[in-house]
Amino acid sequence: MTNKLKLIALSSAASVLALSAGAQETSLTVVSWGGAYTESQQRAYHEPYMAANPDVTIVNDDGSANALAGLRAQSQAGNVTWDLVDMLPSDAQLACDEGIIMEIDHDEVLAPAPDGTPASEDFLPGSLGDCFIPQILYSTVLTARPGAFEGEQPDSIEDLFDTENFPGKRALQDRPGTNLEWALYADGVAPEDVYDVLSTPEGVDRAFAKLDTIKDDIIFWTEGAQAPQLLADGEVAFATGYNGRMFNAIQVEDMDAAIIWDGQIVEWDGWVVPAQGDNVDAVMDYLYFATDTQRLADQAKYISYGPARASSAPLVGDHADLGIPMAPHMPSAPDNYYAPIVLDNDFWADYGDELRERFANWMLQ
Repeated sequence: MTNKLKLIALSSAASVLALSAGAQETSLTVVSWGGAYTESQQRAYHEPYMAANPDVTIVNDDGSANALAGLRAQSQAGNVTWDLVDMLPSDAQLACDEGIIMEIDHDEVLAPAPDGTPASEDFLPGSLGDCFIPQILYSTVLTARPGAFEGEQPDSIEDLFDTENFPGKRALQDRPGTNLEWALYADGVAPEDVYDVLSTPEGVDRAFAKLDTIKDDIIFWTEGAQAPQLLADGEVAFATGYNGRMFNAIQVEDMDAAIIWDGQIVEWDGWVVPAQGDNVDAVMDYLYFATDTQRLADQAKYISYGPARASSAPLVGDHADLGIPMAPHMPSAPDNYYAPIVLDNDFWADYGDELRERFANWMLQ
């Protein structure tokens, strides 16, 4: 073979290898909530996974606030561009029932605990769904700005509705969930009875009547970042919000505010896999890694959300940047978990559409 032919052959071989290598590269679009939460996923899950798998690139999309609608639209169009979606359990159940996300064999897809306990037994009771893999236990909490009040400081959900002793604007999320539960709780309904009462027409009327008492003082927020920002800017005296975002604002950004754990709305959050995605094998490999015992414990180093696996809890340590112990800041810490309202996903799957419509009309009145 002449030198010229050798060069041509070598060049052709190099081109084939380059094309082959390029074909093996995978880009995964992972949809989540943005802010401190996505950053915690990036540091605990995405970056370590990409370091171990240099042929995979993970691209973040902050679309979880509209994940169900987005999945429906992509599925109907036959153009699913999301590979993995962070979603609330109630929306995940609806998406699962509609067949737009995949059912998961948890013990086949997920890593066992270090002692060999199957994933289905290691994830906390009630957290797994047919199509849902939990990551965290989090809560929606009430947070108050001490500078808004003279003397006695608020320490309960009842104080949110007490505009005489605790005047000022209240920032509430623009959805019925949390607001209706808290309205009944503040009106004297025990946490364990909230959903029994709310499942009756009289209970719904009672919740809206309680919300009417503060209607003129409400500022509604849509995105999670807005709640702590309204507090930090002094626009509101109270704000509801996700405990992890409030932790980040108080501990990392030095916002002068205090979390009120009374009546915290406890909820799971986790992953679903679109049924028509193009990279299912790569997604399953990522999920095995990102939901193992160590990775779920690692996320708690960056945000105050409790890991969804029993085997992860003993591994929760100090904040990676602040150096403070994270266990006391978890929703499930004994000092915080004294009057929780555990969100009932079956209730919201059954009554959600009706209540969302009524709440949207109420906001406009």
